[in-house]
Amino acid sequence: MFNGLGLVFLALMALASSANATSLSEYEPVAGRQVIQVAIPSVTRYEPREDNRAIQQLYAGDELVGYAYQTLDFVQTPAYSGKPLNAMVVLDTEGEIKGARVIHHDEPILLIGIPEAKMHEFTDQYAGLKADQRVTVGGKSSERRVAVDGLSGATVTVMVINEVIMRTAHRVGGELGLVEGVGVGKRPPKAEVIKDSFRQRSWTELTGDGSIRRMLLTRGQVDDAFAGGPAEGFETAAPDQRDEPLIDLYAAYLDAPSIGRNLLGDRQYEWLMSELKDGEHAIAVLANGSYSFRGSGYVRGGIFDRLQVRQFGDTFNFRDLDYYRLSDVYLGDMPRLPEMAIFIIRQKYNFDPGEPWSLELTVKRQTGPLDSEFAVFPLEYQLPDKYYTRAEPELTQEEWLEEQPMWVQVWYQKQFQIIVVGLGIGVLLFILFFQDWLVQKPRMMRWIRHAFLTYTLFFIGWYALGQLSIVNVLTFVNSLISGFRWETFLIDPMLFILWSVVAGIVLLWGRAVYCGWLCPFGALQELTNEIARKLKVPQYTVPFAVHERLWAIKYIILLVLFGVSLDSLATAERMAEVEPFKTAITLKFDRTWPFVAYAVLLLVVNLFTRKVFCRYLCPLGAALALPSKLRVFDWLKRRKECGNPCRLCDHECEVQAIHPDGHINYMECHYCLDCQMTYFDDHKCPPLIVKRRGKRRGHNAPGHPEEIPVVQVN
Repeated sequence: MFNGLGLVFLALMALASSANATSLSEYEPVAGRQVIQVAIPSVTRYEPREDNRAIQQLYAGDELVGYAYQTLDFVQTPAYSGKPLNAMVVLDTEGEIKGARVIHHDEPILLIGIPEAKMHEFTDQYAGLKADQRVTVGGKSSERRVAVDGLSGATVTVMVINEVIMRTAHRVGGELGLVEGVGVGKRPPKAEVIKDSFRQRSWTELTGDGSIRRMLLTRGQVDDAFAGGPAEGFETAAPDQRDEPLIDLYAAYLDAPSIGRNLLGDRQYEWLMSELKDGEHAIAVLANGSYSFRGSGYVRGGIFDRLQVRQFGDTFNFRDLDYYRLSDVYLGDMPRLPEMAIFIIRQKYNFDPGEPWSLELTVKRQTGPLDSEFAVFPLEYQLPDKYYTRAEPELTQEEWLEEQPMWVQVWYQKQFQIIVVGLGIGVLLFILFFQDWLVQKPRMMRWIRHAFLTYTLFFIGWYALGQLSIVNVLTFVNSLISGFRWETFLIDPMLFILWSVVAGIVLLWGRAVYCGWLCPFGALQELTNEIARKLKVPQYTVPFAVHERLWAIKYIILLVLFGVSLDSLATAERMAEVEPFKTAITLKFDRTWPFVAYAVLLLVVNLFTRKVFCRYLCPLGAALALPSKLRVFDWLKRRKECGNPCRLCDHECEVQAIHPDGHINYMECHYCLDCQMTYFDDHKCPPLIVKRRGKRRGHNAPGHPEEIPVVQVN
């Protein structure tokens, strides 16, 4: 009879299990399904794990062959775009990664730029790695660490991909018991409770500083927790009873004298401490309400089925031997709490009193003679740090770095780039603050400028990929609207440093300095134009009336991109391909021919007329020009004779930022300092020439503008 019932029971369990299983052909999204099929071709069906439905158990027939999950269910690390990416990861039953692939992202460099096939080649390197291996992007492999090849032009993106794949693989593998659990061996040294410190405290003081924590659970909250499930409608509170407390629950950690001794009294506290063995801890649970935290399990056989403690993802259950009835308390201002108990957390659970833990209360509802549903409500507890001490963990530099946020790891790995760009910024600030002295040495000044532009192009641009873009501006504005996070911008140190410097420069000098000194594509245009001039390539000047009207194009482009970004940032990023920066700088012309042809066309036009793109098409230049009106100083010097009658500087200005009347338009200036070299040159500047000649003749320079010779420049 028993064997027959046992077979029936097993058959029913098998039917229930198969009812939860789903054919692999129904897995969504399709991209995730394809990853599973390639990683483990024998998979026919999948089934969510009961304890974590984000993890799918993969079966070949009735045999468990692996697990699959999407990283977005576990971590939301922002990538270069400021949004998290989602990867599908497949593990076998031994904890080995069988397949990993990004199935969704918003990375602009991968949307339009680097082919996604290269990204898939990058993620294919993870197949065959164990879930608990340490993996770094670039460098060399060692006994402690595996190195995978990076992806040129998308350094930050691939570092984030590595982070989400390996961190989640370790976490999921630990949860499944396939590898050593997350945090084991990496947890900080266990906290030691300070036992020789006591201070008289009241109930109000203990609840006020978090020594005693509270959870007030109403009938309406419980009804809401069961809404939409099989238990909806069972034991539901009447509308006028929804705000009534079901249970008013308190928890306290008793080992700390200022908590336990105040709550229990001296004699009871000493007795409790004498009962505890090494590694054991005591907590008090107190409650008032119609729902008992002890539950019926205690009465039946000594298991408390309504309470458990959770820490580090592990749960600790209590039995009858872990329970002491608490009848006497010694806090006069304590509210009436009829149900009180002391529970012992045993040594085997490796409990850390200094780390957060939660007391989980289970509320059950009967839905049939043998069926019931339950909901769990956690009371979160963190022992105030004044009650314990902790030794500093002894970590290697690699271990310390792995514990840091993603942006800290990126900054650490790019120390060389950060130092060199910092030195470059220092040199630029020296040039700007001492420009009046430098421009009086024209030959040296031109050498310095060409050297700095070469540094900007080759180091900031092609090596460090520090090309700013209008996409950065749109992302920043979008983050202010949708929720600003510093991590979004700290993830790329080069761009963060450059944008920080540009913010200060715009206030002091306006747009001019970035466009003229720090923009890699601007440097590429200027250097190629200088070479063209050396080769006697004819130069053409746009008539000022036409030039003045062409200015508006870049502002129109900026306005369109901003408007589109409010609806879809991804679409705006695609339209931002009007900038050739990604093609010419980030990808070094390694791209499909239409993008390369566009960038080359702009450079060819630039050979005959300097910086056409910067002057008329660049939306980033337009965005930086708008706040230029807020600059604090006018650093470029002018004379009253400038524009009338002398027009030497406006004819020499290569970007035509000097108006015919002599004033400089800072919104269009690129701060090349050519006009300042002329300003201080008494062999070139007409007013200074007259003054020098007058001194040579022994009298002052003429006081009337009409006496100043005008140099006509064709």
